[in-house]
Amino acid sequence: MAGVSTRSSFLYNLTQNPTNRIRKFSVNSSKPLTVMAAAAANVVPAIIVGGGRVGQALQSMGNGNDLLIKRGESIPLEFSGPILVCTRNDDLEAVLQSTPQSRWNDLVFFQNGMLEPWLQSKGLDNADQVLAYFAVSKLGEPPTDGKTDTNPEGLTAAYGKWGSAVASRLQAGGLSCKVLEKNAFQKQMLEKLIWICSFMLVGALHPGATVGAVEKEHRNE
Repeated sequence: MAGVSTRSSFLYNLTQNPTNRIRKFSVNSSKPLTVMAAAAANVVPAIIVGGGRVGQALQSMGNGNDLLIKRGESIPLEFSGPILVCTRNDDLEAVLQSTPQSRWNDLVFFQNGMLEPWLQSKGLDNADQVLAYFAVSKLGEPPTDGKTDTNPEGLTAAYGKWGSAVASRLQAGGLSCKVLEKNAFQKQMLEKLIWICSFMLVGALHPGATVGAVEKEHRNE
């Protein structure tokens, strides 16, 4: 991502439609707190791997029964439910090694990019994944949902065994999330990947350019 300023990084995280005007919604403004609290009570408890901005945001959407796993800690066998993996891509190998193989089918990957080759190499062809179009600007702050004029319903999508549970958690936190079948999910994932690659490549040619500047000033490239 060199060459593109992080000042507009929420655009990179939120939408693959750069010509749309982004409408920010924080979790504090999208639903009354009483409604969110009631929804959180029904969230399926999860193991959350990664104590960064996304991991802590996901934990805040739960009912207090989640288990947060940090770097170097092993994932327990006896804790049932989804395992939400919110680490960097280069930490995935270590996460897999610290997870009992009998629990691999409970892993839910939140990473950007095309994970399929790596997942297939591990025998995880049908692993659960989340295509996240929300951003957490600082640790402990509420997420900002990615909604555009073209997609007011939001773009975040989940796929797999725990897709509905993930969607319920995000919705309890005031975020949008739809559950897709694999083909529809892969199509949306490829659209986002193409957008990321093209914008980062053009941005690298223009040091210091923001994502917005790439769209406005260098769109012909």
